[in-house]
Amino acid sequence: MNNVIMRRIEVTADYRPLSDRELVASVTLSCLPTNGATVFFRGDDGSDVPWVAGEWHDFWSVNLNEIVIKGTPGDVVTVIGGTW
Repeated sequence: MNNVIMRRIEVTADYRPLSDRELVASVTLSCLPTNGATVFFRGDDGSDVPWVAGEWHDFWSVNLNEIVIKGTPGDVVTVIGGTW
């Protein structure tokens, strides 16, 4: 079954996943251009990967539960896509 995914995720100071359960999808992840600070994604090697306000990237068939973010509370990451 195909499902549309549209999420607004508020960033916290601690790492947290983009989904609270396994959810494989193709999505565009973006940091709102109004964010006040850098959002950090945990890289595949465990390092912090900084994304600046307005930065976005497309991902195909990724598990959103394995993508984790942290940053300044109140900043936002959007997840737009679906399970097709």
